[in-house]
Amino acid sequence: MPTSNPKRYGLLAITLHWLLAAAIVFLFFFGLYMVNLPFSLAKLKYMNWHKWVGIMILVFSVLRLVNRLVKRPPALPESMAKKMPRWQRIAHHGTHHMMYLLFLVVPLLGWAHSSAVGFPIVLFGQIPLPDLVPVNRELAFALRPWHKWSAFALMALIVLHILAVVKHQVIDRDGLLKRMLPW
Repeated sequence: MPTSNPKRYGLLAITLHWLLAAAIVFLFFFGLYMVNLPFSLAKLKYMNWHKWVGIMILVFSVLRLVNRLVKRPPALPESMAKKMPRWQRIAHHGTHHMMYLLFLVVPLLGWAHSSAVGFPIVLFGQIPLPDLVPVNRELAFALRPWHKWSAFALMALIVLHILAVVKHQVIDRDGLLKRMLPW
């Protein structure tokens, strides 16, 4: 695996990219499944799992952001950057910035919602996390749709990101995906 090739992402960036991609997609669909279950002990267990994975996504997202700030990502190859229309460059940067923002916002909204409902997060059943907001039913009611719709927005951006990768791989055949592959 590469660690210092200026044309490719580093090992940590690649690992966090794929780890977060898998965790976010899994948690989105798990959340959709979980919310439709009738109230039960199983649902409570799943809600805790959902919170735990959400907190881990938050931690790894912060680590990924710090890594990105410390070790700048490789620039687009000049030949590719020249061919890209301005709107595509803006979409490229805008999509990445919004995804990074939502990597943080979605779990923070979930944590705030959990706090407002009065169900604190105890990570892995062992580590109690502080409440982000005080117990407040009205606030909980207001936060829940923000968590839900920000998660949907993140998934929409992920789909857009995947479609861009497919375009680069299948139509442009420019090898852009190689920069993020672990081999």
